Amino acid sequence: MKSITISERLSIGQAQSFIINTLFVFSILIISSMSSHARGAPESFADLAEELSPSVVNITTSTTIAGVTDQARPQIPEGSPFEDLFRDFFNNGEGGQARPRRSSALGSGFVISADGYIVTNNHVIDKADEIVIEFFDGKELVAELVGRDPKTDIAVLKVEATEPLPFVGFGDSDIARVGDWVMAIGNPLGQGFSVSAGIISARNRTLRSGPYDDFIQTDAAINRGNSGGPLFNMNGEVIGVNTAIISPNGGSIGLGFSMSSRVVSRVVNQLKEYGETRRGWLGVQIQDIDSDMAEALGLEKVSGALVSGVPDGPGADAGILSGDVILSFDGVEVEDTRGLVTIVGNADVGKVVDVIIFRDGSSKTIKVTLGRREAAEKEKIVPAAKVPEKIKESVKLGMKLLTINAETRTQLNLPEDLNGVAVLDVAETSDAFEKGIRAGDVIVEAGRTKVTDVNDISDIFENAISSGRKSILLLVKRGDNSRFVGLSLSKE
Repeated sequence: MKSITISERLSIGQAQSFIINTLFVFSILIISSMSSHARGAPESFADLAEELSPSVVNITTSTTIAGVTDQARPQIPEGSPFEDLFRDFFNNGEGGQARPRRSSALGSGFVISADGYIVTNNHVIDKADEIVIEFFDGKELVAELVGRDPKTDIAVLKVEATEPLPFVGFGDSDIARVGDWVMAIGNPLGQGFSVSAGIISARNRTLRSGPYDDFIQTDAAINRGNSGGPLFNMNGEVIGVNTAIISPNGGSIGLGFSMSSRVVSRVVNQLKEYGETRRGWLGVQIQDIDSDMAEALGLEKVSGALVSGVPDGPGADAGILSGDVILSFDGVEVEDTRGLVTIVGNADVGKVVDVIIFRDGSSKTIKVTLGRREAAEKEKIVPAAKVPEKIKESVKLGMKLLTINAETRTQLNLPEDLNGVAVLDVAETSDAFEKGIRAGDVIVEAGRTKVTDVNDISDIFENAISSGRKSILLLVKRGDNSRFVGLSLSKE
């Protein structure tokens, strides 16, 4: 065995020392790198606030309100010591004509281009006769409305400035994480420019204020007057527009909501270019799928959007049918109706897209040329169906059912071309009641088969039970709307 000399031992020791030191340095670098990605709490927000504040604006609006008429005016007894005061306050001029009054409102906004485009909330400027923008340096300019979108509560304004304005850009709200630091700047309670900071508390919130809700929830203080102001990430990018708060007293309790930049940036671009939004339209009525529906349809999992109606439009032209389940739209998997509404609305009008549907136990791809949602939307008033007092009835799954004929069609105020089985009453303890079926509804399909009388319903239910099915799918029509309902057969 070869012996090791002292010099060789020193060399080995030095080598070992070098390796240990190198590993230590690498470990420090790795830890440092990990720490930089963790983006801990900043020592101060002062530099960021100083940099971004000049791009944030206060917005004051004025609105003309009709004066108080003689009928609406409080009646003050003649000779009252307050008579003159009230006459001056409610002065209506000659001939009893009401005098219009001016009302003011406050909000916030932010500049997105050097040439004077400004973003705010639609509710800040709604019905305003005059919009005045106050900048950080105290300068004021009158703004014109470029366009607005009530569905996302976003509006775009424009001012004519004599020099380039400081502005900010949109960031990617999709990469923002719960726990990230954010900063809000605005005009809370009319107190002027104010900065607050906090973290992202939650993402993808919906307040049921519109079909395109995608709110960032934050505990950064947001109060009345902050509406329309920006929510910044730590890179100084706008990732949300402060829109709403939840509060029992009207003040901030740490539940503020900002519409995500993913939604806002697209709306803003369209408003700047067209003065209005132009959203894709598939032309189908859809609903979410529950476990009973999935079992009745033969789906492997509870996902997708179930087509409950197909009016004249792109979907009907392409061959989509009521009862189809939309699994994918333009290469994006559809989880539920909310997801489908979002991706369809973000698609370009006139675009040809692939829609994968599930029909009769198999998948099928259909090409659809999208229409424009705004052109297709029309408000309709649906008259309430009148239920006759005394009618022969049949009871199934807690529902009192009636075959539609000429006599009952008139009694129930149903269209001439509508056939099926009318629902006269629903037991409140039944699965049908829990799933939203009500008196006046009409069942037009059961188990994907059209029905014309109560005997059809009975036969379909019995066949489903004998074949081991646990649920049955009904197509229910109410006024101009139709939807599928999956009912459990266990209680039949």
